[in-house]
Amino acid sequence: MSADASLPVATADAISGSTERVNAASPARALRPQRTREWSRFLVRGFSLVAAVALWQWAAARHADLGVVTFRNVPTPAEVARAAAALLASPKLFFHVRNSLGRVLGGFAAAAVVGVALGLVIGRARRARDLLLPPLEVMRPIPGVAWIPLAILMFPSSELSMVFITFMGALFPILLNTIHGVEAIDRRLIIASRSLGARSLALFREVILPGALPSVMTGLSIGMGTAWFCLVTAEMIAGQYGIGYYTWESYNLQQYPEIVVGMLFIGLFGMLSSALVKHAGALLMPWYRPEPRGRST
Repeated sequence: MSADASLPVATADAISGSTERVNAASPARALRPQRTREWSRFLVRGFSLVAAVALWQWAAARHADLGVVTFRNVPTPAEVARAAAALLASPKLFFHVRNSLGRVLGGFAAAAVVGVALGLVIGRARRARDLLLPPLEVMRPIPGVAWIPLAILMFPSSELSMVFITFMGALFPILLNTIHGVEAIDRRLIIASRSLGARSLALFREVILPGALPSVMTGLSIGMGTAWFCLVTAEMIAGQYGIGYYTWESYNLQQYPEIVVGMLFIGLFGMLSSALVKHAGALLMPWYRPEPRGRST
């Protein structure tokens, strides 16, 4: 009788132990498909990059003429690689990068302060929206190259003129995204906070700013990209150093591989700086983790 009674207990213990072992092993099993998907995405992205370079090599080597687009004067990737190696070995690279980084970061920092401040005010105050938004909307479609004559007249030095061009390029993405972030906050959160006794400063610090921060970081990321986009326009004014000036000078001297090198450097620095902004946003917003769309389950 005692042996029969102990059998279910032993069986239950065995089942419990096996369940614990399965649960302990389940996280490792769950990580395997995720790692497989990450490696698959990495390989697909690497393949797309290699395919793009191979297509570029084919079109440039054969001087392909597609009617609308011609590759007769486009350098091959090998020629661009040799020009990049020459630039990397040149002592001028440091001065080009230093000047471009100073101009872009200076214009972006000023645009971040002004754009976020104006966006928060316009998004919260109707009177400020009526007073400030109309002239800003008039200036928003003006391209960076159109600001060059006025920038030369407004600022005593060409350096400040170039910083101003990058500032104008970064300002409006930051401004509009900040306004959108403030306006998208659920009004029920604001009403509930006020009903719980939150004053204006606490309401701004605890509700408005955290609620708008995802859109603000999106605007900062886009603004960083547009600041680099305006760099060539800015350094067309009177620069002697800078990646944008290097690209424009190469065009004037008909050094076609160097043109592509300058473009690639601008793209690389723009990508890295935007990634740094996104990383800073992830550190500032640990609660905000958007799920990527199109993810397979």
